[in-house]
Amino acid sequence: MTPSRCLSSIAPVSRRTVLAGLTALSATAVGGLDRAFAQAAPVKARIGVIPVLGASQVFVADREGWLKAAGLDVSFTTFESGPNMIQALASGTIDVYVAGVAPLIVARSRGIDVRVVTATAVEEMTFVATAKLARHFESGVTPAEAFRRYRASAGAPARLATQPAGSVPNTTLQHWLWQVGKVDKADVTVVPMGIDATQQAVLVGAVEGATVREPAVTIVQTRDPGIKLVALGGEMFPGQPGTVVAATAAFLDKNPAQAQGLVDAVVRATRLIQQDPARAGPHIEAALGKGITDVATIRKALASPASKFIADPRSIVDATAAMQRYQVTLGSLDRELPLDGLFDARYFVKAAASQ
Repeated sequence: MTPSRCLSSIAPVSRRTVLAGLTALSATAVGGLDRAFAQAAPVKARIGVIPVLGASQVFVADREGWLKAAGLDVSFTTFESGPNMIQALASGTIDVYVAGVAPLIVARSRGIDVRVVTATAVEEMTFVATAKLARHFESGVTPAEAFRRYRASAGAPARLATQPAGSVPNTTLQHWLWQVGKVDKADVTVVPMGIDATQQAVLVGAVEGATVREPAVTIVQTRDPGIKLVALGGEMFPGQPGTVVAATAAFLDKNPAQAQGLVDAVVRATRLIQQDPARAGPHIEAALGKGITDVATIRKALASPASKFIADPRSIVDATAAMQRYQVTLGSLDRELPLDGLFDARYFVKAAASQ
């Protein structure tokens, strides 16, 4: 068969058919690219956080680029207390909660399905006293006697700043006062206020004492050497559960890979803070500094006895139950609530196994 006859035996293809084929091929290719880009698009994660050293891991993970690498597009909103953040969870304006664990128990009792995926710190709360009160905390003097002496000399009870009822700071302070120190309630007045207001109140002498966390402990003592660190977290509430990372069930269920990436990053950041605080320090200062402190202060705060970084959420379950029981005693909770479902350790277990 000659070449010309071979060509003539092939059915002619119209221009319209060719164009239709190219159009279909193009649509298929574009559709595939769209799906690829959709799969690669980062997941938005709105993170609510209290600006304390116990939240450092999320800041370190963000600034190291680990959250972005995990497929997360994060935005941060700061809050003055955990109870205030619960309102944001309830309204759906945040997906991830980085603050004390105690308010989450109340949140779940109100039908907010939020789950702790990793811890970040324990025994964060400390009690500091201004010079007027600190002079009564001499060696060998009990808290009850120190507060009694202050009231006798000042003619008024000592004013103690802490966060709102139901928060970890408030619960910890009251446990230390009434259960550990056996302080007479007539000798003190507990004044609820936000974190920043608490720090300022201590510095200007508007209160005589306060519960503060790092880096506030280091900051206030640096600015006023007369301020005394009276009690560490373990003394105030043994095993005191501190800051945690929690997320709504909706976020976890919709974005399992990114949720795992978030916990992977927090676990990695915990190790970095413990092993290389010099590298972590600038990241933390950038998030917490606000022009009121520097990297040297942050590094000092990281080395403080009030700084205890952890990641395993299982390690705080018993202490959380104990804190809840005490909140019932205080009236912050009507009754003990089951902790079933509050802690979801599977993400941590997988992260720990892979690192």
